[in-house]
Amino acid sequence: MFLRYQPIVELAGATVVGAEALVRWRHPERGVVAPGDFVPLAENTGQIATIGRWVLEEACRQAAVWEARGHHLGVAVNVSAYQLGREGFVEDVRGALRASGLTPSALTLEITETALTRDVAAASGRLRAVRELGVRIAIDDFGTGFSSLAYLRQFAPDALKIDRSFIAGLTTSKDSAAIVHTLVALGRTLHIKTLAEGIETPEQLEALRCERCEWGQGFLFAEPLTAEELERQASAPTCSGSVSDASSSVSTGGR
Repeated sequence: MFLRYQPIVELAGATVVGAEALVRWRHPERGVVAPGDFVPLAENTGQIATIGRWVLEEACRQAAVWEARGHHLGVAVNVSAYQLGREGFVEDVRGALRASGLTPSALTLEITETALTRDVAAASGRLRAVRELGVRIAIDDFGTGFSSLAYLRQFAPDALKIDRSFIAGLTTSKDSAAIVHTLVALGRTLHIKTLAEGIETPEQLEALRCERCEWGQGFLFAEPLTAEELERQASAPTCSGSVSDASSSVSTGGR
């Protein structure tokens, strides 16, 4: 297993402010395997707990390195429903922070709506505990699951990630544009940051800027990068708004 880092960009200034940690598996025969091909199996067998703990520890370790070098880069880590349902989840987060020395507010846990709703009471309690550590919470793929305003009040996330399916139709579909407008306005009203996933064209970027969406990520800025490539891109004065040279040799893939 190894990690790649998808830059998270502040859209107004086009500067890199963080990264989402994405796990990959280097298979001896198949080469690099995307998580969509192995995470479901890992969840079914329970191995996702071990993988998820390693991803969390490695992402925190790398973010602490960036922090020590003077880069104010947060790191976001995906958390599966299986991980969130474990009794030891909060201790895993606490242990990763302690071992790395990372400032807790530099860590964001990304959790899908589906994971949150499997056991609302347990999820709420565990997320409350990690928030008390200073860690931030983002609801991933917002608008694609069983969206409920009551959940926003109960889980009090720091950020909403607008699913890439809505961004893909942002400039071509009135329905997608209306959904994005509503989600960004909702976040602004509730003082929750919004992050658009899957930005691929300058037109999408401009539309999101007009909506005043705060953050974004996608191949327009960069494909998933190594830690060193991410640090170099973050050190640049501004993000160019197109796929960077540093990412040109990195194979594509989702989370």
